[in-house]
Amino acid sequence: GVNPQRRICAVERATRSEVPVANGGFSPALDQSTMATPPVTVKEVVSLTSTGVNPQCISFTNLTMESEKFICVRETGAANSVVIVDMANPSQPMKRPITADSALMNPVSKVIALKATVAGAAQDHLQIFNIEMKSKMKSHQMPESVVFWTWIGPSMLGIVTNTAVYHWSMEGDAAPAKVFDRTPNLNGAQIISYRASQDMKWFTLVGIAPGDPSRPSLVKGNMQLYSAQQQRSQALEAHAAAFATHHVPGNAQKSQLVAFAQKTAQPDGSVSSKLHVIELGAVPGQTPFTKRQAELFFPPDFADDFPVSMHASEKYGVLYVVTKMGLLFVYDVETATAIYRNKVSNDPVFIAANAPSVGGVYAVNRRGQVLLMNINEQAVVPFVSGQLKNPELALSLAQKGNLPGAEALVMPKFEALFGSGNFKAAAELAAASGGALRTKETIARFQNVPAVPGQNSPLLQYFGICLQRGQLNAFEAVELAKLVLSQNKKQLLDTWMAEDKLECSEELGDLLQRVDPDMALRVYIKAKANGKVVAALAQKGEFEKMGKYCEMTGHKPDYAYMLQSTLMSNPQGAVQIAIQIGKQNPPPMDPNAVADLFLQRNMIREATSFLLDVLKEDNEEQAGMQTKVLEINLVTFPNVADAILGQGKLTHYDRPRIAQLCEKAGLYMRALQHYTEVSDLKRCCVNTHSIDPQALIEWFGTLSAEWALECVKELLVSNPRQNLQIVVSVCKEYTEQLTAEAIVHLLEEQNSMEGLFFYLGALIATSEDPEMHFKYIEAASKTGQIKEVERVTRESNFYDPEKAKVFLMEAKLPDARPLINVCDRFNFVGDLTTYLYQNNMMRYIEGYVQKVNPSNAPFVVGALLDQECSEDFLQNLILSVRSLLPVGPLVEEVGKRNRLKMLTPFLEHLVSEGSVDANVHNALGMILIDSNSNPEHFLATNEHYDSKVVGKYCEKRDPNLACVAYKRGKCDIELVNVTNKNSLFKLQSRYVVERMDVDLWAHVLADENPHRRNLIDQVVSTALPESKNPEQVSVTVKAFMTAEMPQELIELLEKIVLQNSAFSNNPNLQNLLILTAIKADKTRVMDYINRLDAFNGPEVGEIAVGNELYEEAFAIFKKFDLHLDAMKVLLECLESIERGLEYAQRVDTNEVWSQLAKAQLAAGDVGAAVAAYIKAGDSSDHGDVIDVAKRCDDYEALVSYLVMVRKKVKDAKVDTELCYAYARIDKLSDLEEFIATPNAANRAVVGDRCFDEGLYEAAKVMFISDSNWGRLASTLVKLHQFQAAVDAARKANTARTWKEICFACVDEGEFRLAQLCGLNIIVQADELEEISEYYQIRGRFDELLSLMEAGVGLERAHMGIFTELGILYAKHRPEKLMEHLKLFSTRINIPRLIRACEEMAAWKELSFLYVAYDEFDNAAGVMMAHPDAWEHVSFKDVCVKVANAEIYYKALSFYLEEHPTQLVDLLAVLTPRVDHSRVVDLMRKRNHLALVKPYLAQAQTNNLQAVNDAVNELCIEEEDYEALRNSIDLYDNFDQISLALRCESHELIEFRRISGHIYQKNKRWKQSVELAKRDGLFKDAMEACAQSGDKELAESLLKYFIDENNKECFAACLYTCYDLLRADVVFELAWMHGLMEYSMPYMIQFMREYSGKVDALIADKKDRNLEKVEAEKEAVKEQMNQNLYAQLLPAALPAPPMPGMDGMSPGGGAVYGAMPGMGSPNGMNGMPPMGMPGMGGGY
Repeated sequence: GVNPQRRICAVERATRSEVPVANGGFSPALDQSTMATPPVTVKEVVSLTSTGVNPQCISFTNLTMESEKFICVRETGAANSVVIVDMANPSQPMKRPITADSALMNPVSKVIALKATVAGAAQDHLQIFNIEMKSKMKSHQMPESVVFWTWIGPSMLGIVTNTAVYHWSMEGDAAPAKVFDRTPNLNGAQIISYRASQDMKWFTLVGIAPGDPSRPSLVKGNMQLYSAQQQRSQALEAHAAAFATHHVPGNAQKSQLVAFAQKTAQPDGSVSSKLHVIELGAVPGQTPFTKRQAELFFPPDFADDFPVSMHASEKYGVLYVVTKMGLLFVYDVETATAIYRNKVSNDPVFIAANAPSVGGVYAVNRRGQVLLMNINEQAVVPFVSGQLKNPELALSLAQKGNLPGAEALVMPKFEALFGSGNFKAAAELAAASGGALRTKETIARFQNVPAVPGQNSPLLQYFGICLQRGQLNAFEAVELAKLVLSQNKKQLLDTWMAEDKLECSEELGDLLQRVDPDMALRVYIKAKANGKVVAALAQKGEFEKMGKYCEMTGHKPDYAYMLQSTLMSNPQGAVQIAIQIGKQNPPPMDPNAVADLFLQRNMIREATSFLLDVLKEDNEEQAGMQTKVLEINLVTFPNVADAILGQGKLTHYDRPRIAQLCEKAGLYMRALQHYTEVSDLKRCCVNTHSIDPQALIEWFGTLSAEWALECVKELLVSNPRQNLQIVVSVCKEYTEQLTAEAIVHLLEEQNSMEGLFFYLGALIATSEDPEMHFKYIEAASKTGQIKEVERVTRESNFYDPEKAKVFLMEAKLPDARPLINVCDRFNFVGDLTTYLYQNNMMRYIEGYVQKVNPSNAPFVVGALLDQECSEDFLQNLILSVRSLLPVGPLVEEVGKRNRLKMLTPFLEHLVSEGSVDANVHNALGMILIDSNSNPEHFLATNEHYDSKVVGKYCEKRDPNLACVAYKRGKCDIELVNVTNKNSLFKLQSRYVVERMDVDLWAHVLADENPHRRNLIDQVVSTALPESKNPEQVSVTVKAFMTAEMPQELIELLEKIVLQNSAFSNNPNLQNLLILTAIKADKTRVMDYINRLDAFNGPEVGEIAVGNELYEEAFAIFKKFDLHLDAMKVLLECLESIERGLEYAQRVDTNEVWSQLAKAQLAAGDVGAAVAAYIKAGDSSDHGDVIDVAKRCDDYEALVSYLVMVRKKVKDAKVDTELCYAYARIDKLSDLEEFIATPNAANRAVVGDRCFDEGLYEAAKVMFISDSNWGRLASTLVKLHQFQAAVDAARKANTARTWKEICFACVDEGEFRLAQLCGLNIIVQADELEEISEYYQIRGRFDELLSLMEAGVGLERAHMGIFTELGILYAKHRPEKLMEHLKLFSTRINIPRLIRACEEMAAWKELSFLYVAYDEFDNAAGVMMAHPDAWEHVSFKDVCVKVANAEIYYKALSFYLEEHPTQLVDLLAVLTPRVDHSRVVDLMRKRNHLALVKPYLAQAQTNNLQAVNDAVNELCIEEEDYEALRNSIDLYDNFDQISLALRCESHELIEFRRISGHIYQKNKRWKQSVELAKRDGLFKDAMEACAQSGDKELAESLLKYFIDENNKECFAACLYTCYDLLRADVVFELAWMHGLMEYSMPYMIQFMREYSGKVDALIADKKDRNLEKVEAEKEAVKEQMNQNLYAQLLPAALPAPPMPGMDGMSPGGGAVYGAMPGMGSPNGMNGMPPMGMPGMGGGY
């Protein structure tokens, strides 16, 4: 029944506390009242900017937070990247170079989803990437753009497009599946949230959009709620939504809820903010959840704020709502009751994520702060019950979240229920108390309640309800386990343990150890009972697990005892324990001692296993243990030691010692690996019978080159035959290290030719060393390996051939093939032939020539000829080869020795066989030439000889024969050379002309040829005249042209063309003659033109022009009637317009006249050009004519021309220029007549040109015809027709026109018209300033003011007019300014007018403007700086609104100096805002504390030291002791000792009493008493002693009274200090000083008290004896009850009914003791649903 608005306000007031906000301060929206512990904690978890994240990228589009585990930030810029912040370790973010448009981290694993826009298409490419495995899991290209996406589950992505929503699983290969379409209310909205319920049956999609026109600053929120089962959507208004679950009492299933927050603008302008919690899909048969609605109260400063995120906490059952501007709302889910509201961030919040592990919510603001907001478990229940006065909600929160603080709420109710016998309700209350009542005492009380026959005991009911609600605590679990185990129902404990229903403890584990060690172990582990866990694991033999557990928990058991106890019984277990000892750092036992324990019992294998595990790290400090483990195994188990050494994991042992032991054990290879002296190595390495050859070879690789050679030598010396193979293998393997030279030297030194042969046989395959190849040939030869010698000499390319040849000749091997290979390959054929001939190896000669290399037969023949071998043998040898024999080299070799004739039979034989080989025919030709047997016939008829070879052969014998041969073979160069050499130029000229070869002509006509002139003469005189072939003539002429010989060419052409030859009328030759003359001899050109008629006139004429022969060109064009070309030469080349005019008149063609007109126009003779154009009727160049006429200012001629052109051409430019020409020659009547006729003239352009050139009358005509009122107005201004100009401007109605007319009227003094124009201008804000400046520059202030005042009344008046008028008033009419400001303060540009008032010193108006602009600081400053602007009431109103606190103190100083009487009134309004200490200090410095006494009294309520000191000081000065005492008692924050000392010396006794009072408050009892005694204030002294509790002080005061003989005070002191005085002291003092009668009342009281204490002790002893007797009786009774209880206790706890059994037992009968609502008969009180299993009915 409470108004929600009032409830929210109450929550706000109750929650106003100094809650730290994100920037380290406190919420500025709340007051300064504080609370010790707020119900909600807010802390900054991490600042993203401090981790290196770019602040520019902290935004909604770049940052995502899908869960409490990760934050993902996209950094964009020069290098794009993605930063992943792991919330478990936020100081070390992970940065990856990834370019994407969006990135989402998976909520539970290191999997990232990436989105990128496809270039050139409205599509997005999606990809899921596993960061840990560095692999792509899935990818897909969406057919449309993705506008929002998020993880809605650990393996499911929700994807939102502009039209629909899709789900995409990261498992499998399935593509995104469409779930539902978006509703229309989300069209155009920015999607900010997509949520799914836990059962994936309900979904919410939230978007925001611009606000309604009535409230545009309030963002509008829309939501779509979709049901997957119903396939339906509902459109709602909401800014944020969240799903939650809630268990309604009595229901079997939790209710699915949706909560959403909405903030909407109402039609009346108000704003409605609501939180709704409703149930979704209510389950039939269950109690429905009651729909809840609550108010979201936003403070006035947050009127346009709206929720951006909402999250439900299942742990506490609350809703967190976070707004954009940093407000946090906390509501209870069940009742929608407000719990808390505060501002948690000063920067906008744009994203939030649920934190289910702690029950809170994370939020990220624009500054990069990650805030964690969570329920304060210790404070929330007391806060809700105490501050909010809502105990029901507090109890509900405590029950849902198991929160402390509800004890006081539930204890009275529990006692009432328990006392009334309603044990079930009491049990439910205790179970729901959140831990307040779940104690041992509660269990004991339920145990003491006897069970009702036929019903479950209250204790079982209690346990059942607790199990239903959650987990049992430690002592509850133990008690329940005792009950279950006593009934042999351990399986129930298994079920509860699996469901995590029992809190584990060591006591529970001990209870289970005897029954189920495995379960007990699990309990010990959960209870962290480390000793019991270790013992249990050791007992089971799981030593590795034991070690890992100890390492994980840091537990250190007694390993020595454990090891010794298991050593004999379980050796392998002992090894495992020892290994676990060794794994720890530092180890709890010395590993040597552990190993000795094994060795003492001769457990070598176990000790070895342990030591190897300890030594696996191979640390240097373990060298002794490494040596030990190797020694014991080398002595006992050498094979084990060999295996250990083979692993190579030990490197720090004593290597010399181990080497000796290895040698003794026969492990020679291991010994070699460990010895470091060469003598030891040489001794061991010879035991090759016991060493693996491959291992020995590999060992050699570890030696230096010198030691390796020594060991190899040792092997050869000890047993060369046995060790040869190993030696060769070593040498092959390590040739690079040992060097081949050293190895060869060693083998030669040991005379091991076989070793050398085998080693080099492998080496030469890769070696290119000639010496090695030769050594191999030598070794193979000496070992009789002739085939290998033949192969190497044939295949190798690296041996020295000369050296090999000499060696083989000296070796005189029986087989000559190696020598043949060497000599054949390296061209030692002559030496080979000589060697074989001299050694009578003719068979090898024949074999070499016939089989090996027939191509070398000529050289063999030559060598044999040198050895004077018989011709018969040679001819037979040649004939045996026949066609395989190369004839050329043979001829050459035989010819060198002048024995060619010997080859005649052989050559003739080849010819008879049809040989066409040139060499054969060359040889025959040479033989015929030498024998002069008709060689001409042979040279002319034979087709197969080589002309060059034979021609060369003939040159010295007969040059003519050489020419024949060269001509036959077209050997141009050779023929030219031989004819030059023998002066056969006529023959040469004929050959060159007939040859028609361009390259040959270039060669003979080259400048370098000394015989060129002779050749030219023969060509001109003989060869060319004899020729009848035009092609020969053409080639010859081209050759002369190419050789650039113009004179010779002219000579040649005149010979051909001008002398009546067959080529006289050839056009090409005539062209060539004229062109050559143009190039070489220009004087002959005109003669040739006149004499020749067949040349190409146009082309030759153009060439003549190009060579500047203009007269010759004109003659050519004229001869061929080319009039245009001729005119062009006259006009452009000869530049003679007169000759052109004469030529045009003679020819009289339009083209010629047109050409002449262009030339005259270019010369600037417009009149003549126009006349020529008219004759030609040519209008094509009217653009050029217009340009030239304008440039020459000849508009008369232009008019006549344009009239002619307009008849032929319809062009807007022609009409435009004609109009302009009329205007220029001032023919306005013709202009108006022309404009009246149809035309295409651009009137605007003509008008502008006339206006620009001052032709205003013509411009007026044009603008009127064009209806261009703006330009017309400008023209009329130039004509000083102002009224007409205003009329035109009114028609134009443009700002520029109005300004122009206005300015002109101002300049001319037409202010009425100027104002009329100005009113049309100033309504446009952009033009106002220019108008104002124009008036002011010319000093027309009154007219400007009139204009502005008139403008204020316009309908379109804007802020600029009011502002400008205010500025003008400030400058020129200050008396009107204030009235203007008051009337139009809301329509003025205040900052601009402020500057004007500052310049004009209008201080009062300036302060008024500052106040109106809410700049109260400046307003206060102006009022204080300028007294004429100050007014007390206004200043007071301003002062309370300033933002800078320093102004308060400046104002106080100002009032002290200027207006002291009104200072207190000012302080009255500033009291809540000023620093009172600073104010007091200011007044004390000015000595005006008394002036502000009323203020000090008001400020003292804050209990500040400075204020209290000031008030106390004033009280002392005014001697107002009552006020001083009152101040001291009420406000204790002052320098009490200083004040006490000051009052102690005061002359008034009341002030000295106050001093004693202060001493008492500061526990300085002795000083207070002494001060009271000094002033005779004995009552005060006695009261001080009584309050001090100091016995000595009281006794000293008593003695003081005795010394002073003040008996009355003595008696009074006994009464006042009764509790402090010792009886014996009092009696002694009274007896000694005769004061017994004064002490008698004390004595009576003391005796009465003492006797009462004795009586109480006697009664207490009697009661204890009675209790002891009763306890013994109760024990006997309890024993009897236990026996009875054991008989009545059921054998098992109740089991839940099976589905579908409706509470029936398996046998068909009703289950006895079943739960209500689940088939319980007769409504018996059973356990609540989902509790402990019910008991069977058979017990």
